[in-house]
Amino acid sequence: MINWKTVALAATATVFASEAMAVEWNVSLWGKRRAFTEHVEKLAELVSAKTNGEFTLNISYGGLSKNTENLDGISIGAFEMAQFCAGYHRDKNPTITVLELPFMGVSTLEEEVAVSHAVYAHPATVSDLARWNAKLLMTSPQPQYNIVGIGEPRDTLAKFDGMRVRATGGIGQAFKAVGGVPTSVTATEAYNAMESGVVDTVAFAPHAHFAFRTIDIAKWWTSNLNPGTVNCPVVVNIEAYDALSAEHRAALDGSVDESIAYYIENYGKLMAKWEAVLAEKGVTKVVIADEEIAKFRAIAADPVRDKWIADMTAQGVPAQELYDLVMATLVDMRK
Repeated sequence: MINWKTVALAATATVFASEAMAVEWNVSLWGKRRAFTEHVEKLAELVSAKTNGEFTLNISYGGLSKNTENLDGISIGAFEMAQFCAGYHRDKNPTITVLELPFMGVSTLEEEVAVSHAVYAHPATVSDLARWNAKLLMTSPQPQYNIVGIGEPRDTLAKFDGMRVRATGGIGQAFKAVGGVPTSVTATEAYNAMESGVVDTVAFAPHAHFAFRTIDIAKWWTSNLNPGTVNCPVVVNIEAYDALSAEHRAALDGSVDESIAYYIENYGKLMAKWEAVLAEKGVTKVVIADEEIAKFRAIAADPVRDKWIADMTAQGVPAQELYDLVMATLVDMRK
């Protein structure tokens, strides 16, 4: 005789067990979906597919935190995954600011991934971010920044003097070294800052000029200044990561390389239409003379790097070791 009560209890237990296996993570990004976030979107897709929907990443664009507060949110477990940029709070993540030094010589997205992940894996960096309960998962590789501006084109170092520029990290320091006035307004505030005249120029990678519409009001852009880039990691809450099952952790970790590869492929498509959009909007292409760029490097590159190494070393950061790691990784990539 069938004991239906027992069957019902067993079925209920099975449902509870299935629900217990399901894992949902909240992911804090900002702005809107764009080339800069495609690796996170791809990661969510891959993780869900590999776990048959048992592990899902719920991506929020600004609904969970301000972009400048994502690391703080990770530290208190307000969400399980987030993206942030090192230049937003250099004091909170000093080790990875080595990747934002100006004129580092990184020339491709693949090189940017390699140097970033090498620095992320260094024990000092791991310990640095662990202070915020954060584990570095992957980078968000960006090409060299260039500036768009209003008013008269700034095509010499003399014209950079007094220029108010939206720039963070080492790029901001580089402009400051030649008389510029950097401000670290967030990416989402950049359009309004330029439109209202708070800044004269905005330094972004191409995707951000698209996404945050600075290209819509720009009169000109520098095509070859290439002073550096900004490093923006994706991190996960350590406690949430450690709580994952072995299967779910493998799905997450095992999807990083594919997600990065997808990001790079997608970014290439964006770059292919960059010139066409500039022409369509009537944005003047400004080519900086080689001698001006050489002067910029001489004033900004070595002095900013040397000061960074001295300042970070004084704080107990193995600065020279981290810088040498970046340079060695570039050499290995080019062999």
